Amino acid sequence: MPNKSRLGQNFLRDPQAVQRIASALGDLTSRTVVEIGPGKGAITETLVARAKYLIAVEFDRELAWHLQERFSPDKGICNASIMRQDILEFDFAQAAETAQSPLLIVGNLPYYITSPILFKLAEAHRFIDSAVLMVQREVADRITALPGTREFGLLSASLQLYGSAEALFTLPPSAFVPPPEVHSTVFRWNFKPRFQELGVEEARFLRFLKLAFAQKRKTLFNNLRAAQYPTVHIAKGFESTGISPQGRAESLSLEQFAALWRSLRPSATP
Repeated sequence: MPNKSRLGQNFLRDPQAVQRIASALGDLTSRTVVEIGPGKGAITETLVARAKYLIAVEFDRELAWHLQERFSPDKGICNASIMRQDILEFDFAQAAETAQSPLLIVGNLPYYITSPILFKLAEAHRFIDSAVLMVQREVADRITALPGTREFGLLSASLQLYGSAEALFTLPPSAFVPPPEVHSTVFRWNFKPRFQELGVEEARFLRFLKLAFAQKRKTLFNNLRAAQYPTVHIAKGFESTGISPQGRAESLSLEQFAALWRSLRPSATP
């Protein structure tokens, strides 16, 4: 059997942290919650007692089997469904349709697939109200970073396009079994996409951000030039938006990125 720690499974054992995570989701009496990677069910038990309905998605076959036994109608649990599935293949649209309301998401994300899960949630943003997630502290610092800080980068900008993210609290390795080598931070992500507000097209603007952050040590001007934007159009874009051509991508706000994208849009862009 594969080593659970190697697969990124570090099980939460701090009961106070469990209560804080569940409380951060708000009133659950009328809500459907999707739990990502319930593991041994530490958070699951609290969610079942609070939520109208819980869908727990566990990839590990043995863990899923134990959860299905523990949270079954035979044990008096009629508001939970334990699914043995890869969360990257989970149908959030169908779950929201069944619930007849947007979903709430919670989970201790495995370190090795944190980014794919976050972008899966972003892709499903139409069906989600908010998420309370636990990730490696350094990842949470990047997700919640503000423009102008060292941590602000492509992950920050891309995810914040789908709604604000705020760090809630940090847990030491001793809060888990087995203890990981890093601290973990719980953050809340409130889904409220900003594409319409910023006047940008989702797919094209996300590609633009990838080009802007391609080489973090380079200036934004040079990154865009390397991406084959015409130099004369880049210069005009910086001039019209008042953005310094010597600045780097991490110094710009999403509003500034959007203004620059709109100014460059008529040009022969990638």
